[in-house]
Amino acid sequence: MAALTRASSEPSLAALEEELTCSICLSLFNSPVTVPCGHNFCTSCLELTWAGLEAGFSCPQCRATFAGRPQLRKNTVLCRVVEQLQGCAGGEQQQQQQQRQEDEDEEDEAVAEEAAAPVCCDSCLQAQAVQTCLTCMASFCAEHLRPHHDSPAFRDHQLCPPVRDLQQRKCSQHNKLFEFFCRQHGTCICSLCLLSHKLCHASPLQQAKADAESALKKKLTELHNQSEKATRAMNSVRTSQSQAAETAARKRDLMRNEFLEIKALIEEKENQIFKVITEEEKRVCNKFDYIYTVLGSKKKEIQSLRDQIEMALTEHDDVLFLKRAAALQQASTKEAFVPVIEMDQNLIHTAYQSAINLKEIVKHTVSQPKEKRPEEKQTPRKTKPPQAAALNRPIPGKKPPGPQRTCKEKKPCQVQEPLQEEADNPDKKFPISFGAPSTGATSTGAPKAAAAANTKDLISSFLQKDREELLQYAANITLDFNTAHNKVLLSDRYTKMSVSDTPLNYNHHPQRFTYCSQVLGFQCFKRGVHYWEVELQQKNFCAIGICYGSMDREGPDSRLGRNSSSWCIEWFNAKISAWHNDVEKNLPNVKATKIGVLLHCEGGFVIFLAVGEKLNLIYKFKTQFTEALYPAFWVFSSGTVLSLCQMKQ
Repeated sequence: MAALTRASSEPSLAALEEELTCSICLSLFNSPVTVPCGHNFCTSCLELTWAGLEAGFSCPQCRATFAGRPQLRKNTVLCRVVEQLQGCAGGEQQQQQQQRQEDEDEEDEAVAEEAAAPVCCDSCLQAQAVQTCLTCMASFCAEHLRPHHDSPAFRDHQLCPPVRDLQQRKCSQHNKLFEFFCRQHGTCICSLCLLSHKLCHASPLQQAKADAESALKKKLTELHNQSEKATRAMNSVRTSQSQAAETAARKRDLMRNEFLEIKALIEEKENQIFKVITEEEKRVCNKFDYIYTVLGSKKKEIQSLRDQIEMALTEHDDVLFLKRAAALQQASTKEAFVPVIEMDQNLIHTAYQSAINLKEIVKHTVSQPKEKRPEEKQTPRKTKPPQAAALNRPIPGKKPPGPQRTCKEKKPCQVQEPLQEEADNPDKKFPISFGAPSTGATSTGAPKAAAAANTKDLISSFLQKDREELLQYAANITLDFNTAHNKVLLSDRYTKMSVSDTPLNYNHHPQRFTYCSQVLGFQCFKRGVHYWEVELQQKNFCAIGICYGSMDREGPDSRLGRNSSSWCIEWFNAKISAWHNDVEKNLPNVKATKIGVLLHCEGGFVIFLAVGEKLNLIYKFKTQFTEALYPAFWVFSSGTVLSLCQMKQ
């Protein structure tokens, strides 16, 4: 009766055991805890899974993410159920485990005894064999091997050192000795198998072994050269990184010396400029670290393949060696690639020049002749300290933006270059502010008109060029993984982007977009003319453009064209529009599936072209670029795919 009850309870017991199994270690729960999504895990398993994480905690089973590290509490009900289950099945499991252990021990002892035992003579079954005849398929001791040495009938028999398992050298289909190796199928065959492999290239075993050894030695040499190149590349990256850090440090020292003379007036501006240099250094160093990590992984891969080949070359058994050689010859490695990375010297030089100009302006203001200052006090305005008056004087010809503030109020100010007529007259006051140089009105509109005419002529000259002429400015663009949104999937060696249906859980990076599914190009342009092309597939919701590296990565303003730092062409269903500074301009529809982007940094314009049998203008932006520019892309629909065309320069 007890046996019947036990038998009837076994199915429900097995089902209960499956429900009480941890999905990480696949064993019964040990001190189970429950996460907010409702799933249960062993305490130790969950702690090990979340070890080293500071953010991005997720459930190992359903991948649900949590804002912070959940507070884990022991599930007492599950603990009691597991204890009861272990009490019922503990005796039976212990007996089964003991039986399995005994069986494993017996197998291990049998294998060890078989490996240690000598090969016996197949004639007397007592004496130790000294050689094996591959023709007779038998092993013989010295006494029974004598006919093979004395009798001419055995003269053509092939002798070798004692072989324990002769069946490995025989064809399982024809029960004949392996004599050939088929390269197409990578296997050893007998003479009868040649009929089914008559279209294949088969060679004798010794010749096949010699060819495989030669090929592996050549591959080993190539891997050695690749390893040395990877080492040199890694050293070059570290050297470049060190030089970049030294350059940033030297620039910081130079600017610090300039700021010492006017530190009381521009302490806030000094911190802002140092932040620009530090962020540029951090950006470059982060890219160097990333490349160094990739090269390290490449070197480890090459070293692993070298070790496998060296181990295979030590194999004396022909069959095992050829099996390993066939697999190793198919393995391939690629050369180490180091992209060109450099600091934005234009950005650094602009910051440094801004400090020099600001110092000269402040010196000119505070060192005015003393005899001139009483004349200034005769003005009908309320008297102010000379420095405060100069700092708060509005720009001539413009309405003041509001109540003027002195620098004692610690409000951010703006630096503006003096007008030419004021620079020529040292006795005349001019405004000072602490920011970027102003591009305000000049003494005459003629230079502006001339510059506009030159830009128009320059754009017209480029629009008259055909595609072959533009390819001389071709730039091969790759995508920057560190900027990709968590739903942007990168493929084809970072030249293709699409939208993933589920978050990809990329590691946190300060340059990564967090609001819009966007990604930037790895290359940046601060001077010269550059041209690249993008292939569109199902262009329902996507955008192609350029942006400054300082563009926001968070919030609605981080979307391409919705800020003053980006310019783009956007496809929204059948609608095409141009966007900049959150201003939209509707464009006529084009059916091109390939878009060309022409950027002229000094000319201050970017042109978007429809690439077909001939180039057609879609839209052009004209502005004065003040920072380095990056190719930028936005993909929204899950079916949208953008591919960067790699063009030979």
